[in-house]
Amino acid sequence: MDSSEIAARLETVEAEARSAVEAAQTVAAVAQLRTRYLGRSGVLRGFTGMIAGLASGEEKAAAGQSINSAKMRLEETLCAREAELGRAAIEGDAGAARPRAGFDFSLPGTRPRVGRRHPVYATMEAICETFGRMGFGVEVGPEIETGFNNFEALNIPMEHPSRDAFDTFYLQGGLLLRSHTSPVQIRVMTRQKPPVRIVVPGKVFRPDAPDASHSPMFHQVEGLMVDEGVSFADLKGVLTVFARDFYGPNVRMRFRPSYFPFTEPSAEVDITCLLCNKTGQVHVPGCPVCKYSGWVEILGAGMVHPRVLEGVGYDAEKYTGFAFGMGVERVAMLKYEIDDIRLFTENNMAFLEQF
Repeated sequence: MDSSEIAARLETVEAEARSAVEAAQTVAAVAQLRTRYLGRSGVLRGFTGMIAGLASGEEKAAAGQSINSAKMRLEETLCAREAELGRAAIEGDAGAARPRAGFDFSLPGTRPRVGRRHPVYATMEAICETFGRMGFGVEVGPEIETGFNNFEALNIPMEHPSRDAFDTFYLQGGLLLRSHTSPVQIRVMTRQKPPVRIVVPGKVFRPDAPDASHSPMFHQVEGLMVDEGVSFADLKGVLTVFARDFYGPNVRMRFRPSYFPFTEPSAEVDITCLLCNKTGQVHVPGCPVCKYSGWVEILGAGMVHPRVLEGVGYDAEKYTGFAFGMGVERVAMLKYEIDDIRLFTENNMAFLEQF
């Protein structure tokens, strides 16, 4: 057998295939013919195996060209028939749906339901937008992390008691679901020298029992700024701008001493209760938001611990920085006066359509 004989056989098969395609009456039938002739075990695939038996390289090249040309022509025929049958089906449906004579076109139609952003993601985007106006870029990273990035690089060694507060779900191979978005900060600092100014939004995971204020999966936005001369005053200024931009110009903020293994000094940050007229005083007896205090915690923050800076190769004598982190659901609950975090994930359209 030579290349001319292969070409002759191809012509016969191609003519047979064209006839079958033209006779097909449904798109599904055309799909079956595509598999029969062009599939991995199809008719034209068998011709490819004949090339190895040809005597010369020129014969093999000619046979290969004939096979490829036949495949392209048959593919064009199949696509054309699919398009033709598809148009016919659409026109048939349109004809079947055509209203009867005397149909009242003045009757109001059925308005389709319009989608919108989920309140958690809308809140997360608004947070990032606020910090973006202050020069912070947005960084994202994997939700499956190494223990080193999630713990050790953040000054949380295996034996440290604070590790329990950041416990998470563990996977095979030493991997885990990240319990905060701080590992992204480590990834950024490892590959980038100061200055660094980023916010990191994303999902995080902790083995918390679901209730009105806890969920095993929630969202965070963390921030990091590292440069020469960065101070706690810079942290306070940035967070104050954020709080006033996000919650309104009259909101007040306070910092309480706290502890985080990756910052020193550390602080919990509160704002005046939104339900209590933003004054920091108790005006609503038994307020469900601030629990009689007039203040509500929104985030944790502090100056980046020197050990964290040294761990990523930064000169802790030259550079300083601050970091902060907030739960997006908590921020949204305060802003919209929502009393149960589970409402965000129950897919209750009556609830979600309010936003």
